[in-house]
Amino acid sequence: MLPLAASASGFSSLEKMTESGFRISAEARLLGDGGRDGVMLGAIEPQRQLSPASVTKGYLAAAALDRWGPQHRFTTRLVSSAELDANGVLRGDLVFDGGGDPALVTEDLWRLAQRLHQAGVREVEGRLVVSQWRFGPVECITTDRCEARTRVGNSYSALLSSAGVNHGNWCVNVAPGAAAGEPARVTSCDTQALVLGIDNGIETRPPNSGTEFSAERVTRDDGDMMLLRGQISLNASPRDVYRASGDPARQTARTLMAMLDQAGIGVGEGYVTSIEEPPAAARTLARVEGRPLQELLLHVMNYSNNFMADVLALNLVDTPRASLLEAGEAIQDYVAGLPDHGPVVMLSGSGLTTENRTSAHGANVLLESMFHRSSLFPSFVASFQSPANGVSRFIRRGSPLFQDNIMLKTGTLNQPYAVRAVSGYFRTRSGRWGVFTVMVNGTSSTPWLNWTQVLDPLSEDLARMVEAH
Repeated sequence: MLPLAASASGFSSLEKMTESGFRISAEARLLGDGGRDGVMLGAIEPQRQLSPASVTKGYLAAAALDRWGPQHRFTTRLVSSAELDANGVLRGDLVFDGGGDPALVTEDLWRLAQRLHQAGVREVEGRLVVSQWRFGPVECITTDRCEARTRVGNSYSALLSSAGVNHGNWCVNVAPGAAAGEPARVTSCDTQALVLGIDNGIETRPPNSGTEFSAERVTRDDGDMMLLRGQISLNASPRDVYRASGDPARQTARTLMAMLDQAGIGVGEGYVTSIEEPPAAARTLARVEGRPLQELLLHVMNYSNNFMADVLALNLVDTPRASLLEAGEAIQDYVAGLPDHGPVVMLSGSGLTTENRTSAHGANVLLESMFHRSSLFPSFVASFQSPANGVSRFIRRGSPLFQDNIMLKTGTLNQPYAVRAVSGYFRTRSGRWGVFTVMVNGTSSTPWLNWTQVLDPLSEDLARMVEAH
């Protein structure tokens, strides 16, 4: 390790942020290869424990790959212990066994319905039972998710369940009505019939009059409803609107009921949700396998999907009725096996909780450990973004050297204090690999922090390191 003064000089641009009261933990180093030792390139309090925000998802990705491998798929089933008679009538309940697939979508439910039809089922005499026995409903531990139980105006606060679909979100399509003065035309994105209550207060206005409307999901005694208010221009294009559901298992039940109806399969007694495991004697009537884990991680990391991240983390818990705290402990157990990592606190897999804690040094230990796992590293590093081709526009900055030689994961929180975190890999001009992590945390008394303030100096510092080596 270099002396502190020399070590910090590698982050000479970033270090100036400490003058404004921001807390920083940063470290960048070349990895050892071909008999060469690793080289420390820069550090600012690398052992300091700070909130990593969504950089947490890198820990989740590593733990998930370690547990299951890149080709693991989550399975969702329709099962029943009832008898199927010669006329295709299932003389009892049909059970949806939620397999904890973080990326289950309406298309998968349609395939289940089709495969059930192919199995000869034409009618369910009993109920559709949506079982979330693995986990769900999961206790909320963040303000946004707790408020989303009754009403929500966004898509990212989705509640969690092993039987969730469409990332725990309702989707409606809003299009202009037939003429000015008429209500907007509102349809479901996923089903032919509306399976969500609609309170439509959007008026169609003359062409080129502007489109501006709000959408809020509220939960009432009879279920979820979308409140729509505002106006849409007669010549406006249709728009999809996503809002988190108030009960993801119930959302799955209503959506699957519509899929069964479209497949010509009636359900006599409606639907219920359950936390009970399906009977051991139940046989599988239809099943779908989800996407491979390495593909799921692209969405978890590139789009920083919080629903997918926390559902994936909950799957790491071996016992039913898992909580987010237990999911965090499963990640901590994985980290405990990384020599020289140091302390870590994980209360979720998504990083939405500011109580998560790690250090820049610890995060780099994680990155280095994955670099040396030849069977897992390709899937792991593929989930990081290059600034030049980033999904998020705010990372497309810096010199060509920075944009083309860096692979990163970002983390952002604004409440109760600002967090901007970046972690990933870089390649030098000679092709040598390096790792870096930077976490910047504000306080209640520090000024507002935006990404420009962090990424601009960081891109300068990393570009110098890459150029020099």
